[in-house]
Amino acid sequence: MKQLSQRIQSLPASITLAVNDKAKALQAQGRDIIALAGGDPDFDTPSHVVEAAMAAMKHGDTHYPAPMVGLPHTLEAIANKMARDNNIHLNPRSDIIVTPGGKWAIYLALAAILNPGDEVLYLEPVWVSYPPMITLAGGTPVPVSLDSSDNFRITAAALRAKMTPRTKALMVNTPCNPTGRVLTQAELDDIVAVAVEADLYVIADEIYEKLIFNGRSHLSVAAAPSMADRTLTVNGLSKAYAMTGWRMGWLAGPTPIMKLAAKVNSQTVSCASTITMHACTAALNGPQDIVAQMRDSYQQRRDFMVKALNEIDGVECRSIEGAFYLFPRFPISSKNSLELAEALLDKAGIASTPGIGFGQSGEGHVRFAISTAMRDLERAVERLAKVAHEL
Repeated sequence: MKQLSQRIQSLPASITLAVNDKAKALQAQGRDIIALAGGDPDFDTPSHVVEAAMAAMKHGDTHYPAPMVGLPHTLEAIANKMARDNNIHLNPRSDIIVTPGGKWAIYLALAAILNPGDEVLYLEPVWVSYPPMITLAGGTPVPVSLDSSDNFRITAAALRAKMTPRTKALMVNTPCNPTGRVLTQAELDDIVAVAVEADLYVIADEIYEKLIFNGRSHLSVAAAPSMADRTLTVNGLSKAYAMTGWRMGWLAGPTPIMKLAAKVNSQTVSCASTITMHACTAALNGPQDIVAQMRDSYQQRRDFMVKALNEIDGVECRSIEGAFYLFPRFPISSKNSLELAEALLDKAGIASTPGIGFGQSGEGHVRFAISTAMRDLERAVERLAKVAHEL
Protein backbone atom coordinates (compact mmCIF):
# COMPACT_ATOMS: atom_id res chain seq x y z
CA MET A 1 0.00 0.00 0.00
CA LYS A 2 1.19 3.51 -0.76
CA GLN A 3 2.18 5.71 2.16
CA LEU A 4 -0.54 7.73 3.84
CA SER A 5 -0.28 11.46 4.53
CA GLN A 6 2.92 12.26 6.43
CA ARG A 7 1.56 15.67 7.36
CA ILE A 8 -1.49 14.19 9.06
CA GLN A 9 0.54 11.46 10.73
CA SER A 10 2.79 14.13 12.24
CA LEU A 11 -0.12 15.93 13.90
CA PRO A 12 -0.78 15.28 17.58
CA ALA A 13 -4.22 14.13 18.61
CA SER A 14 -6.27 16.63 20.60
CA ILE A 15 -5.30 16.07 24.23
CA THR A 16 -8.58 17.54 25.48
CA LEU A 17 -10.60 15.09 23.39
CA ALA A 18 -8.35 12.22 24.48
CA VAL A 19 -8.93 13.02 28.16
CA ASN A 20 -12.67 13.34 27.54
CA ASP A 21 -12.72 9.97 25.81
CA LYS A 22 -10.88 8.29 28.70
CA ALA A 23 -13.20 9.88 31.25
CA LYS A 24 -16.26 8.70 29.34
CA ALA A 25 -14.83 5.19 29.08
CA LEU A 26 -14.35 5.09 32.85
CA GLN A 27 -17.89 6.39 33.36
CA ALA A 28 -19.16 3.62 31.10
CA GLN A 29 -17.41 1.15 33.41
CA GLY A 30 -19.33 2.56 36.36
CA ARG A 31 -16.70 4.95 37.75
CA ASP A 32 -17.97 8.22 39.21
CA ILE A 33 -15.88 10.67 37.19
CA ILE A 34 -16.16 14.44 37.60
CA ALA A 35 -15.53 15.82 34.13
CA LEU A 36 -13.52 19.03 34.30
CA ALA A 37 -11.50 18.45 31.12
CA GLY A 38 -13.88 19.77 28.46
CA GLY A 39 -15.39 23.14 27.75
CA ASP A 40 -19.09 22.46 27.32
CA PRO A 41 -21.46 24.78 29.24
CA ASP A 42 -23.89 22.93 31.49
CA PHE A 43 -26.69 25.37 30.60
CA ASP A 44 -29.36 24.74 27.99
CA THR A 45 -29.47 26.81 24.82
CA PRO A 46 -31.86 29.78 25.37
CA SER A 47 -35.42 28.77 24.51
CA HIS A 48 -36.04 31.56 21.98
CA VAL A 49 -33.03 30.36 20.00
CA VAL A 50 -34.33 26.78 19.93
CA GLU A 51 -37.77 28.04 18.90
CA ALA A 52 -36.29 30.00 15.98
CA ALA A 53 -34.57 26.88 14.68
CA MET A 54 -37.72 24.80 15.05
CA ALA A 55 -39.76 27.43 13.22
CA ALA A 56 -37.26 27.40 10.34
CA MET A 57 -37.57 23.63 10.04
CA LYS A 58 -41.37 23.73 10.16
CA HIS A 59 -41.42 26.38 7.44
CA GLY A 60 -39.26 24.23 5.20
CA ASP A 61 -36.11 26.33 5.40
CA THR A 62 -33.93 23.23 5.30
CA HIS A 63 -32.12 23.79 2.00
CA TYR A 64 -28.87 25.47 1.01
CA PRO A 65 -28.63 29.08 2.15
CA ALA A 66 -28.40 31.88 -0.38
CA PRO A 67 -25.75 33.16 -0.43
CA MET A 68 -23.73 30.17 0.74
CA VAL A 69 -21.59 32.27 3.10
CA GLY A 70 -24.69 33.03 5.16
CA LEU A 71 -28.34 34.00 5.08
CA PRO A 72 -28.67 37.79 4.61
CA HIS A 73 -30.42 38.30 7.94
CA THR A 74 -27.72 36.29 9.73
CA LEU A 75 -24.91 38.26 8.09
CA GLU A 76 -26.70 41.49 9.04
CA ALA A 77 -27.13 40.30 12.63
CA ILE A 78 -23.40 39.49 12.91
CA ALA A 79 -22.39 42.82 11.33
CA ASN A 80 -24.69 44.72 13.69
CA LYS A 81 -23.39 42.81 16.70
CA MET A 82 -19.77 43.52 15.78
CA ALA A 83 -20.47 47.23 15.24
CA ARG A 84 -22.43 47.44 18.49
CA ASP A 85 -20.22 45.34 20.75
CA ASN A 86 -16.80 45.49 19.16
CA ASN A 87 -16.61 48.76 17.21
CA ILE A 88 -15.72 46.70 14.12
CA HIS A 89 -17.54 47.91 11.02
CA LEU A 90 -18.04 45.43 8.19
CA ASN A 91 -19.91 45.01 4.95
CA PRO A 92 -22.18 42.04 5.69
CA ARG A 93 -22.27 41.08 2.00
CA SER A 94 -18.49 40.71 1.59
CA ASP A 95 -16.71 40.65 4.96
CA ILE A 96 -18.35 37.81 6.91
CA ILE A 97 -18.57 34.03 6.47
CA VAL A 98 -20.84 31.97 8.71
CA THR A 99 -18.99 28.77 9.60
CA PRO A 100 -19.80 25.38 11.16
CA GLY A 101 -18.11 26.30 14.43
CA GLY A 102 -15.36 28.73 15.40
CA LYS A 103 -12.70 26.12 14.75
CA TRP A 104 -13.43 26.10 11.04
CA ALA A 105 -13.32 29.90 11.01
CA ILE A 106 -9.78 29.76 12.39
CA TYR A 107 -8.73 27.30 9.71
CA LEU A 108 -10.28 29.44 6.95
CA ALA A 109 -8.34 32.46 8.20
CA LEU A 110 -5.07 30.54 8.13
CA ALA A 111 -5.76 28.99 4.74
CA ALA A 112 -6.54 32.37 3.20
CA ILE A 113 -3.29 34.08 4.24
CA LEU A 114 -0.58 31.40 4.35
CA ASN A 115 1.88 30.15 1.77
CA PRO A 116 4.15 27.14 2.40
CA GLY A 117 6.79 27.96 4.97
CA ASP A 118 5.15 31.12 6.29
CA GLU A 119 5.60 31.36 10.05
CA VAL A 120 2.74 32.05 12.43
CA LEU A 121 3.40 33.20 15.98
CA TYR A 122 1.08 31.89 18.67
CA LEU A 123 1.03 32.77 22.36
CA GLU A 124 1.79 29.92 24.73
CA PRO A 125 0.00 28.50 26.74
CA VAL A 126 -2.13 28.01 23.65
CA TRP A 127 -5.39 26.31 22.83
CA VAL A 128 -4.38 22.88 21.64
CA SER A 129 -5.65 23.17 18.06
CA TYR A 130 -3.75 26.29 16.94
CA PRO A 131 -0.37 24.67 16.09
CA PRO A 132 -1.90 21.71 14.19
CA MET A 133 -4.16 24.01 12.20
CA ILE A 134 -1.21 26.20 11.23
CA THR A 135 0.57 23.08 9.99
CA LEU A 136 -2.51 21.87 8.09
CA ALA A 137 -2.74 25.25 6.35
CA GLY A 138 0.87 24.94 5.17
CA GLY A 139 2.45 27.25 7.71
CA THR A 140 5.10 26.81 10.38
CA PRO A 141 3.89 27.26 13.98
CA VAL A 142 6.22 29.31 16.20
CA PRO A 143 5.50 29.49 19.94
CA VAL A 144 5.93 32.69 21.92
CA SER A 145 6.33 31.34 25.45
CA LEU A 146 4.76 33.58 28.07
CA ASP A 147 5.99 33.55 31.66
CA SER A 148 3.74 32.04 34.31
CA SER A 149 5.43 34.09 37.03
CA ASP A 150 4.41 37.25 35.11
CA ASN A 151 0.82 36.00 34.75
CA PHE A 152 1.44 35.16 31.08
CA ARG A 153 1.73 38.82 30.12
CA ILE A 154 2.17 39.64 26.43
CA THR A 155 5.03 42.02 25.58
CA ALA A 156 6.42 43.47 22.39
CA ALA A 157 9.84 42.15 23.38
CA ALA A 158 8.55 38.57 23.58
CA LEU A 159 6.94 38.88 20.15
CA ARG A 160 9.98 40.50 18.52
CA ALA A 161 12.26 37.81 19.91
CA LYS A 162 10.50 35.21 17.73
CA MET A 163 10.24 37.29 14.56
CA THR A 164 12.01 36.22 11.37
CA PRO A 165 11.73 37.38 7.75
CA ARG A 166 9.20 34.56 7.24
CA THR A 167 6.83 35.66 10.02
CA LYS A 168 3.43 36.23 8.44
CA ALA A 169 0.85 36.34 11.22
CA LEU A 170 0.11 36.34 14.93
CA MET A 171 -2.73 34.48 16.66
CA VAL A 172 -4.33 36.09 19.71
CA ASN A 173 -6.99 34.57 21.97
CA THR A 174 -8.82 36.84 24.43
CA PRO A 175 -10.18 35.80 26.88
CA CYS A 176 -7.59 33.07 26.75
CA ASN A 177 -8.11 29.34 26.88
CA PRO A 178 -6.47 27.94 29.07
CA THR A 179 -5.15 30.79 31.25
CA GLY A 180 -8.28 32.91 31.66
CA ARG A 181 -6.29 36.06 30.85
CA VAL A 182 -8.05 39.02 29.23
CA LEU A 183 -6.09 41.32 26.94
CA THR A 184 -5.11 44.63 28.54
CA GLN A 185 -4.75 47.93 26.72
CA ALA A 186 -0.97 47.81 27.20
CA GLU A 187 -0.80 44.33 25.70
CA LEU A 188 -3.01 45.37 22.78
CA ASP A 189 -0.78 48.39 22.17
CA ASP A 190 2.25 46.08 21.99
CA ILE A 191 0.48 43.72 19.59
CA VAL A 192 -0.50 46.65 17.35
CA ALA A 193 3.03 48.09 17.39
CA VAL A 194 4.63 44.78 16.37
CA ALA A 195 1.95 43.92 13.77
CA VAL A 196 2.26 47.29 12.06
CA GLU A 197 6.05 47.49 12.08
CA ALA A 198 6.42 43.90 10.76
CA ASP A 199 3.36 44.01 8.47
CA LEU A 200 1.71 41.03 10.16
CA TYR A 201 -1.78 39.68 9.87
CA VAL A 202 -3.51 39.01 13.19
CA ILE A 203 -6.08 36.29 13.79
CA ALA A 204 -8.11 37.33 16.82
CA ASP A 205 -10.05 34.49 18.45
CA GLU A 206 -12.71 36.19 20.59
CA ILE A 207 -15.03 33.25 21.20
CA TYR A 208 -15.16 33.91 24.97
CA GLU A 209 -15.68 37.67 24.74
CA LYS A 210 -19.04 37.62 26.56
CA LEU A 211 -17.55 35.73 29.51
CA ILE A 212 -15.48 38.45 31.19
CA PHE A 213 -15.73 39.06 34.92
CA ASN A 214 -15.78 41.92 37.41
CA GLY A 215 -16.96 44.50 34.91
CA ARG A 216 -13.81 44.36 32.78
CA SER A 217 -14.06 45.35 29.13
CA HIS A 218 -13.30 43.25 26.08
CA LEU A 219 -10.81 44.77 23.63
CA SER A 220 -11.20 43.71 20.00
CA VAL A 221 -7.97 43.71 18.03
CA ALA A 222 -9.59 44.77 14.75
CA ALA A 223 -10.98 47.92 16.41
CA ALA A 224 -7.51 49.21 17.30
CA PRO A 225 -5.91 51.88 15.10
CA SER A 226 -4.30 50.55 11.92
CA MET A 227 -5.62 47.01 12.53
CA ALA A 228 -8.89 46.78 10.56
CA ASP A 229 -7.14 45.89 7.28
CA ARG A 230 -4.87 43.25 8.79
CA THR A 231 -7.09 41.50 11.37
CA LEU A 232 -9.35 38.49 10.96
CA THR A 233 -11.82 38.09 13.83
CA VAL A 234 -13.16 34.69 14.85
CA ASN A 235 -16.24 34.40 17.03
CA GLY A 236 -19.31 32.24 17.52
CA LEU A 237 -22.14 31.12 19.74
CA SER A 238 -20.78 27.96 21.37
CA LYS A 239 -19.58 29.35 24.67
CA ALA A 240 -21.60 32.49 25.44
CA TYR A 241 -24.95 31.05 24.32
CA ALA A 242 -24.38 27.42 25.41
CA MET A 243 -24.58 26.21 21.81
CA THR A 244 -21.55 23.93 21.42
CA GLY A 245 -23.51 21.26 19.57
CA TRP A 246 -25.07 23.69 17.12
CA ARG A 247 -21.68 24.34 15.45
CA MET A 248 -22.12 28.03 14.71
CA GLY A 249 -19.27 30.48 14.28
CA TRP A 250 -18.11 33.16 11.91
CA LEU A 251 -15.04 34.71 10.38
CA ALA A 252 -14.93 38.44 9.68
CA GLY A 253 -12.27 40.60 8.10
CA PRO A 254 -10.99 42.59 5.12
CA THR A 255 -12.78 41.92 1.84
CA PRO A 256 -9.74 40.70 -0.18
CA ILE A 257 -8.92 38.04 2.42
CA MET A 258 -12.53 37.05 2.88
CA LYS A 259 -12.89 36.40 -0.86
CA LEU A 260 -10.14 33.78 -0.58
CA ALA A 261 -11.63 32.31 2.59
CA ALA A 262 -14.99 32.03 0.83
CA LYS A 263 -13.32 30.02 -1.95
CA VAL A 264 -11.95 27.55 0.59
CA ASN A 265 -15.32 27.34 2.29
CA SER A 266 -17.14 26.68 -0.99
CA GLN A 267 -14.77 23.87 -1.97
CA THR A 268 -14.82 22.13 1.43
CA VAL A 269 -17.82 22.36 3.75
CA SER A 270 -19.94 24.44 1.31
CA CYS A 271 -21.82 26.20 4.09
CA ALA A 272 -22.94 26.13 7.66
CA SER A 273 -26.37 24.74 8.58
CA THR A 274 -29.23 26.91 7.36
CA ILE A 275 -31.24 25.96 10.44
CA THR A 276 -28.44 27.02 12.75
CA MET A 277 -28.18 30.34 10.90
CA HIS A 278 -31.75 31.08 11.93
CA ALA A 279 -30.76 30.23 15.51
CA CYS A 280 -27.78 32.58 15.20
CA THR A 281 -29.96 35.47 14.11
CA ALA A 282 -32.30 34.87 17.05
CA ALA A 283 -29.40 34.65 19.50
CA LEU A 284 -27.75 37.89 18.39
CA ASN A 285 -30.93 39.92 17.89
CA GLY A 286 -32.83 38.56 20.89
CA PRO A 287 -32.59 39.24 24.63
CA GLN A 288 -29.09 39.08 26.06
CA ASP A 289 -29.95 38.77 29.75
CA ILE A 290 -29.45 34.98 29.72
CA VAL A 291 -25.84 35.50 28.57
CA ALA A 292 -25.21 37.81 31.50
CA GLN A 293 -26.81 35.30 33.87
CA MET A 294 -24.54 32.51 32.63
CA ARG A 295 -21.50 34.79 32.92
CA ASP A 296 -22.42 35.69 36.50
CA SER A 297 -22.80 32.01 37.33
CA TYR A 298 -19.33 31.27 35.97
CA GLN A 299 -17.97 34.15 38.04
CA GLN A 300 -19.53 32.66 41.18
CA ARG A 301 -17.99 29.28 40.35
CA ARG A 302 -14.63 30.95 39.75
CA ASP A 303 -14.77 32.69 43.12
CA PHE A 304 -15.62 29.45 44.90
CA MET A 305 -13.04 27.33 43.14
CA VAL A 306 -10.13 29.76 43.37
CA LYS A 307 -10.64 30.20 47.10
CA ALA A 308 -11.15 26.49 47.73
CA LEU A 309 -8.15 25.39 45.66
CA ASN A 310 -5.82 27.87 47.34
CA GLU A 311 -6.85 26.49 50.72
CA ILE A 312 -5.45 23.07 49.76
CA ASP A 313 -1.78 22.54 50.65
CA GLY A 314 0.34 22.13 47.55
CA VAL A 315 -2.09 23.84 45.16
CA GLU A 316 -1.83 27.37 43.79
CA CYS A 317 -4.52 28.88 41.62
CA ARG A 318 -4.66 32.41 40.24
CA SER A 319 -8.02 34.01 39.73
CA ILE A 320 -9.12 34.37 36.12
CA GLU A 321 -10.44 37.39 34.27
CA GLY A 322 -12.55 35.60 31.68
CA ALA A 323 -13.60 32.34 29.99
CA PHE A 324 -14.41 29.33 32.22
CA TYR A 325 -11.13 27.58 32.86
CA LEU A 326 -8.82 27.56 35.86
CA PHE A 327 -5.11 26.81 35.43
CA PRO A 328 -3.82 25.75 38.86
CA ARG A 329 -0.29 24.58 39.48
CA PHE A 330 1.20 22.12 41.95
CA PRO A 331 4.54 23.73 42.85
CA ILE A 332 5.82 21.15 45.34
CA SER A 333 4.85 18.10 43.28
CA SER A 334 7.54 16.06 41.57
CA LYS A 335 5.06 14.97 38.89
CA ASN A 336 4.83 16.54 35.47
CA SER A 337 1.45 17.70 34.23
CA LEU A 338 0.66 14.45 32.42
CA GLU A 339 1.37 12.50 35.59
CA LEU A 340 -0.69 14.97 37.62
CA ALA A 341 -3.68 14.60 35.33
CA GLU A 342 -3.38 10.81 35.43
CA ALA A 343 -3.18 10.84 39.22
CA LEU A 344 -6.19 13.12 39.53
CA LEU A 345 -8.20 10.79 37.33
CA ASP A 346 -7.06 7.56 38.98
CA LYS A 347 -7.00 8.67 42.64
CA ALA A 348 -9.77 11.26 42.75
CA GLY A 349 -11.95 10.55 39.73
CA ILE A 350 -11.35 14.08 38.41
CA ALA A 351 -10.81 14.48 34.66
CA SER A 352 -8.54 17.45 33.94
CA THR A 353 -6.30 18.47 31.06
CA PRO A 354 -2.51 18.39 31.54
CA GLY A 355 -0.84 21.75 31.09
CA ILE A 356 1.76 20.41 28.67
CA GLY A 357 -1.05 19.97 26.15
CA PHE A 358 -1.12 23.76 25.89
CA GLY A 359 2.61 24.02 25.23
CA GLN A 360 5.77 24.03 27.31
CA SER A 361 4.67 27.18 29.16
CA GLY A 362 1.79 25.17 30.60
CA GLU A 363 3.96 22.51 32.23
CA GLY A 364 3.31 22.17 35.95
CA HIS A 365 -0.32 23.21 35.52
CA VAL A 366 -3.56 21.39 34.83
CA ARG A 367 -6.70 22.92 33.39
CA PHE A 368 -10.04 22.62 35.15
CA ALA A 369 -13.20 23.64 33.28
CA ILE A 370 -15.70 25.34 35.58
CA SER A 371 -18.47 25.04 33.00
CA THR A 372 -20.01 22.23 35.02
CA ALA A 373 -22.50 22.35 37.88
CA MET A 374 -21.47 23.85 41.23
CA ARG A 375 -22.22 20.57 43.00
CA ASP A 376 -19.64 18.80 40.85
CA LEU A 377 -17.11 21.53 41.56
CA GLU A 378 -17.73 21.13 45.29
CA ARG A 379 -17.22 17.38 45.03
CA ALA A 380 -14.05 17.89 43.00
CA VAL A 381 -12.54 20.13 45.67
CA GLU A 382 -13.44 17.63 48.40
CA ARG A 383 -11.77 14.81 46.49
CA LEU A 384 -8.70 16.85 45.62
CA ALA A 385 -8.19 17.87 49.24
CA LYS A 386 -8.10 14.18 50.23
CA VAL A 387 -5.44 13.18 47.70
CA ALA A 388 -3.36 16.35 47.41
CA HIS A 389 -0.64 14.92 49.67
CA GLU A 390 -0.21 12.04 47.22
CA LEU A 391 0.44 14.39 44.31
